Amino acid sequence: MTRIFRNAHIYTPIDKDRPLKGEEMGRVLVIEDGAIATKEGYIVDIGRESDVMKRAPKKAEEIDMGGRCVIPGFVDPHTHACFVGTREKEFVMRLQGATYLEILEKGGGILSTVDNVRSASKEELYNNTKKIVMRALKNGVTTMEIKSGYGLSLEHEVKMLEVIKRLDGKPLDVVPTFMGAHAVPREYKDNPQAYVDLIIEEMIPYVATKGLAKYCDVFCEEGVFSIEDSRRILSAAKDHGLGLKLHADEVCDLGGAKLAAELKVDSAEHLLAANDEGLKAMAESNVTAVLLPATALSLRKPYAPAKKMIELGVPVALATDCNPGSCYCESMEVVFRLAVLGMGLSVEEALVASTINAAYAIGMASLVGSLEKGKKADFVVLEGETPGVIAYHLGWFNVKEVYKMGQEVSLGVGTCL
Repeated sequence: MTRIFRNAHIYTPIDKDRPLKGEEMGRVLVIEDGAIATKEGYIVDIGRESDVMKRAPKKAEEIDMGGRCVIPGFVDPHTHACFVGTREKEFVMRLQGATYLEILEKGGGILSTVDNVRSASKEELYNNTKKIVMRALKNGVTTMEIKSGYGLSLEHEVKMLEVIKRLDGKPLDVVPTFMGAHAVPREYKDNPQAYVDLIIEEMIPYVATKGLAKYCDVFCEEGVFSIEDSRRILSAAKDHGLGLKLHADEVCDLGGAKLAAELKVDSAEHLLAANDEGLKAMAESNVTAVLLPATALSLRKPYAPAKKMIELGVPVALATDCNPGSCYCESMEVVFRLAVLGMGLSVEEALVASTINAAYAIGMASLVGSLEKGKKADFVVLEGETPGVIAYHLGWFNVKEVYKMGQEVSLGVGTCL
C-alpha cells in the first residue's frame, strides 16, 4: 500500500551522482509544505503536499508529520562499533596528559580492546555490538559502516566481520570494512613486517573470497602502518576487489592525504594533521574527507579544517568514529552540533555531510542519503521545523521518530545528550 507522510518541512540534499563539494554543500532542497509517498519501502513521490496528494492513489494511508522537519536518515560512514568492553581509565590518562600513541605503546589503546574481542564469544560480541547499533538508530542513523580491526588475526577478524554482516538489515543497512591493519598485535611486535605480509597474503584473500567486507581500511600513522605499508596493503585489497579507505594524518602529517589521492580511495578519514598539498590532491582525485569532530573533542585536539577543505573542493562527510577508546559516541546529532558550532559548517553543509556525502563515502548513495524517487524511504522526523534545531537545542534528543524503508523503527525518548 502507498503511504503518504504529509504536513512536513522537508530538507534534503539533491543527489548529483557524485559527492557534493564546494558551494554545492551549502545548498539543499526545502519543501515547506511537503509530503513523501512511499510504497514497499521506497520513495515513489516527493514534493508539495497538494501535488503529491493529487497524484496518490485514493486508498493511500496518510501519516501526519505535525509540521515538523523531515530529513534523510543519517549515514554514519566511519565506526568501530564492533567491540566488547570500555576504556574509561585510558580516558582519564589522556586527561592527565598521556597521548594516544603513548597509551598504545604501553599495551593499552587498541590492543586492550583486541584482548577483549579475542576472549569474547561470537554471541557476546554480537549482543554488545547490537546494543551500540540500536543506540545509533535512536539517534537517527539508518545506515552505518562498521570496521573490524580489534581481532588482528585471521580467526578473530573473521569473527568480527561475521558479526558485522549478521547485523545488516536489523534494521539498519550495515556496511562492513576489513581493518586488520588497525594496529600491530603483540605477537608481531618484534616483526611488524611479518604481520603486514599476513594481512596481504592470508587475511585479504580470505575476506574477499568469502565476501565478508566491502572495503579495506588501514591506520596509516606514525608508530602504526607506514605510507609504504599502507600502499602495499591497499593495493592488495584493490587487486582482490575490495573498495579502499584510509585513516590518514590523524596524529602526524605523514602524507596520508596525498597517498589517499594517489590510490583514489573512496574516503580518507580523520585528517586533523593533513597538509594543504595533500588536501588539494584529494580534491583533484575527488576523494571524500570523512571528518570526526567528536574524536577531536575527546582527544582535546583542534578540529579538522573543514571549511578549508570545502573551499579547496574536497567533498566533506561527517561520522561518529564510535569506538571504546578515543570516541565513545553513537550520536550523529552530537557530531552535527560539533560540525556547526565547532568546525564552522553551516547547517546546510552539515546536513549534506551527514547524509548524501556520507552515503557516497561507503558506496550507498544510490539507495540512501537523500529523499528522492527510487531511494529507500529512510528519514528522520525532528522536534523542530528546520535541521538547525539539532545545533540550536544543545542538550536534548531532537530526533522524534526514525523511519527505515517507510516503517517507524525507533521512538525518540527525550534523552538528554
